[in-house]
Amino acid sequence: MSDVRHVLVLPDRDAAEEAAQALGERFGVEEEPRLVRDALAGEDDAEDAQWLVVLRDEAERLDPRELDEFAAEWEGWREEP
Repeated sequence: MSDVRHVLVLPDRDAAEEAAQALGERFGVEEEPRLVRDALAGEDDAEDAQWLVVLRDEAERLDPRELDEFAAEWEGWREEP
């Protein structure tokens, strides 16, 4: 097994939480994705933060194009490895 991870970048915490929950429903992800707040350098203001949804895909069964479309539903994107 590989250590493949997908990172979805979302605009706010609400979007990240909704997307993390929907991943299980849409893609059958069993392991709960990790949410990470990513503030821009030197910024503490929540409005300047992005939220990352990190999910492991050791079996490499998730299609990156489908994840791109999924993240776009919350005005986000999938980070290229």
